[in-house]
Amino acid sequence: MSLVQYQFPLIMLAILVGSVITGICLCKPSGHRIWVLADLIWVVFGLFGALGAVVTQIYAADSSRIERQIDIAHAAITDFDEDVSRFRLRYCDGPRPGELAVLCDKADFLAASTATNVDLPLFIDVAEQALQLRSLNPFSEPDDTGAMAELRVRADGLDTRELLAFQPLDETTRPALDALQAIAPGIAGEFRILARSYDALIDQIRRLQQEWTFIESRAWLLKVQVLAICLVSFAAPFRLGRAIADLRASRRG
Repeated sequence: MSLVQYQFPLIMLAILVGSVITGICLCKPSGHRIWVLADLIWVVFGLFGALGAVVTQIYAADSSRIERQIDIAHAAITDFDEDVSRFRLRYCDGPRPGELAVLCDKADFLAASTATNVDLPLFIDVAEQALQLRSLNPFSEPDDTGAMAELRVRADGLDTRELLAFQPLDETTRPALDALQAIAPGIAGEFRILARSYDALIDQIRRLQQEWTFIESRAWLLKVQVLAICLVSFAAPFRLGRAIADLRASRRG
C-alpha cells in the first residue's frame, strides 16, 4: 500500500513535474501545437480525475457500511457484558444449588471467553484503525512501524467458527434451563436473555468480518484513486499555462 501511504509526496511530485514542463512550454506562443497537446493532456487526465471521484464515492460507501457495523459490534459486546454481569451478580455470588450451578458455570465460561479472547476486541479495533488508515488523507503519516500490518494479519485470521464452539445453550445447559423454567422462571428468563445477547454478539462479529473481507478486497480502488489524482495534478499546470499563454497573446494583439 505504499502508493496510498505516500500519496502526498506523489501528488506534490506530479505537480512539480507538470509545472516544470509547463514552464518550458511557456516559451512557445499561444498558437503553437504544443498547447493543443497540453489541452489534450488536460482533457484525458481530467477523465481519470472523474474516475477518481467515482472511486471515492464507491469506497466511501463501503467505509460507511463497515463503520456502522463496527458501532453495532461495539454495542453487541456492551449488551452482552451487561447481561452476563447482571446474571452473575444476581444469582451466582451466593450458593449455586443444582441446575443453577450449571447456568452459573456457563455464564462464567461465556464471560471468560469474551474477556480473555483478545480476538474479539482486537478485530473490531483493527477494523476501525485500518479503515482510518485507508482513508484518503494526503497529510496522513505512513504506517512504517509494521504494527498495523501485524494486527491486520491477526484480524484476518479470526475464525468465528471457533467462537461458535462456546454455545450458550448446549446439551448440558438446556436440561438445567428447562428444569429451572418450572421452579424459577425468572432465573431461566434472565439466562435466555444472556444467551440471546451472546448469539447476537457472535452474529455481529461474523458480519463485521464479512464487511472487513469485502472492503479489504476492494483496497485496490484507493490506488486507482491516488493515481487519478496524481495524473490530474500533473495536468493542472498545463491548463494554467495555456491560460497564461492565451492571456499574453491577447495583450499583444
